[in-house]
Amino acid sequence: MPAADLLLTGARVRTLDPARPEATAVAVTDGLVTAVGDAADLAGLRGPGTEVVDLTGATLTPGLVDAHSHPVWGLEMSAGEDLTGVRDLDGLRAALASAARVDGWVTGWGLDHNAFGGRPLDRALVEDVLGGAPAFIRLYDGHSALASGAALDRAGITGPRAFAQRSSIACDADGRPTGHLVEHAAMDLVGDLLPKPAPAERRRRLVELLASMAATGLTGAHVMDLGDGTVPDLLASVEEETDLPLRLRLAPWCMPGADTASLDELVRLQKESGRLWRVGGVKFFMDGTVEGGTAWLERPDCHGEGTDAFWPDPAAYTAAVHHLHRAGVGTATHAIGDAAVAHVLDTVEALGESGRLRHRVEHIETVPHRLATRIAELGVIASMQPTHTAYTRADHTDEWSKRLGDERADRAWRCRDLRDAGAYLALGSDWPIAHYDVRQVLATARLRRLPGAYDTEPVTGAQALTGLMALEGVTSHAAVAAGEQHVAGRIAPGYRADLTAFGLDPVDAPADEAGEAPVALTVTGGRIVHRAV
Repeated sequence: MPAADLLLTGARVRTLDPARPEATAVAVTDGLVTAVGDAADLAGLRGPGTEVVDLTGATLTPGLVDAHSHPVWGLEMSAGEDLTGVRDLDGLRAALASAARVDGWVTGWGLDHNAFGGRPLDRALVEDVLGGAPAFIRLYDGHSALASGAALDRAGITGPRAFAQRSSIACDADGRPTGHLVEHAAMDLVGDLLPKPAPAERRRRLVELLASMAATGLTGAHVMDLGDGTVPDLLASVEEETDLPLRLRLAPWCMPGADTASLDELVRLQKESGRLWRVGGVKFFMDGTVEGGTAWLERPDCHGEGTDAFWPDPAAYTAAVHHLHRAGVGTATHAIGDAAVAHVLDTVEALGESGRLRHRVEHIETVPHRLATRIAELGVIASMQPTHTAYTRADHTDEWSKRLGDERADRAWRCRDLRDAGAYLALGSDWPIAHYDVRQVLATARLRRLPGAYDTEPVTGAQALTGLMALEGVTSHAAVAAGEQHVAGRIAPGYRADLTAFGLDPVDAPADEAGEAPVALTVTGGRIVHRAV
């Protein structure tokens, strides 16, 4: 065996490999793990060019993967004033009054629906602090926004419109647009007018973001979009100069109205790839969000909404999934409400056993037990984001819970029930909907609250995962979700050398400590992309 490029020694190695669950040393050559054992076992692989890293006191795990993220599109979604810390209307008004103007625009992102204190979203609440500037404020869910009167004027929005997908322009009783834009097609009317960064600036921000993600222990991400279509060129341009800090797997969107030619183009896109990125799978939306009234529910929410699918003709969604399945393309479907999840499961069940190609359901925020069990029985991957619970409250006084009512709010994010039923559960952040720090994902999966938020009552605490389950969610189960379980998700010879070293054991350490664990080393494709040792 040739000398190793990289030799990691002294760590407690949690391999997640049943053949050898633990070790103390790992050798890496040409981007792959070549040997796993003790330092003495691997001593013969040390050559003159081998980089040796002593990880004494650290715990080495398979590289952590965010199973649902938007690192490229998220740069656009997180542009402008950071409103994630705003808690009430006064705070919002103050933030907008002092926000920077870019080409005359005021933009903001990450605003919690709860900041409005139960008031309907209306531009009249903030118009006077904007000084006539066009403004576009994204709500944290990524599916709704508030636009000022000047922004509506620039977009030519004077009243309601019909869309091919489930989207709407909210209007008051007099037909006046309130500025509340619900779902993608409506938001894009204004969003497409916003100032855009130059290509070089966009590339710089992306590399910085991915490096920051790697510093939290991430080695990869399942990217649930292909942005504006220029993302492959963007990633290729980065790889002309350097290597990406994270391995990216991108899923382009399939929206209502897609015809056969559009579906065939999505199949063709699966061939697009670079050294550390590739297109893999297709992303669908079966509904929107609870707070926006667009989650598809088996019975109306407490505002009488939530009875419609994102695809006006759900049968067309089913036909599109079947078309892609026949072409060997896996799908990931955003489905938050119980009716949306049920339709996705019906669609997958109708596929039969052909090829055992796995399909995914993203988010699964509220479902009855029968659907949780059915997800496992059908072999559908459950992809969930534990940190989304931070937008809800255990006493159901938040907008998400008030929309659903106590019964449905009590079955929020049933992570443990899905694992106990035997489902594969891939975990992610959905950045920029929640922070990309994967340590927060690991900790919140165990705590059902954010780490360090000691005074916060856990949301549906019975759904907490064990430390090992949480780690599997961002390693071995994430690998299954990508169909990469034979090359990723464990530390074993022949597997990718994507590795994360923590200063403590993320499985056994208290969850609050794991949420801010020192990251000693992050290795992507055999290359050290973050080092603190």
